[in-house]
Amino acid sequence: MSSVERTAARVVGRSSSHFTRLVRLFAHECKVDYELHVVTDLLATDPAAFGGHPGLKLPSLVMSDGVVFGSLNCSRALARLATNPPRILWPEDVRSCVAANAQELTLQAMATEVSWLLSAASGASETSYATKLRASLTGMMAWLEAHVTEACASLPSRDLSFFEAALFSLVEHLEFRTVLSLAPYPELRAFARTWGQRDSAIATAYRFD
Repeated sequence: MSSVERTAARVVGRSSSHFTRLVRLFAHECKVDYELHVVTDLLATDPAAFGGHPGLKLPSLVMSDGVVFGSLNCSRALARLATNPPRILWPEDVRSCVAANAQELTLQAMATEVSWLLSAASGASETSYATKLRASLTGMMAWLEAHVTEACASLPSRDLSFFEAALFSLVEHLEFRTVLSLAPYPELRAFARTWGQRDSAIATAYRFD
């Protein structure tokens, strides 16, 4: 990768995964070179297929000194590998109630979307559980739409925040997977358009591997 400084890590995930994209965004923003190792079978039961993750989940980050699991752990590890890391706001740095709630709902919405997609893929999209998942997701998106501008404005000065990178990954993923129409969410669309102009966003556009 010409835009990054050194080869340091292997991201185990998928180009179509919002949790994987969050890690890849951090790699680009921190200018840490990486190799994407694609998980080809999401139904595999061998942890080795997921970079050693015992929960059989994405993503993992494999480094010379070990492996870490999950988007937040992976993002922190990439920041530690950076030669000149950007000013990053981590979850614990988000202090206002509105931003803290927005961050929490963003991460919950990401997980809920995955659960709903799995339910739909298994033919269970009409069950009461799937109906609740859908209602949960739309409820969280409505709240985020109403509060995203205030939440972002309340954040301290930063080059990058885990919350905003996660929210961008979520909003674009909902459209990519055609889970929800973004028409009812003009504030979130505007946020994603602005964030999507970053080099890291352009370099990690969703696609099916």
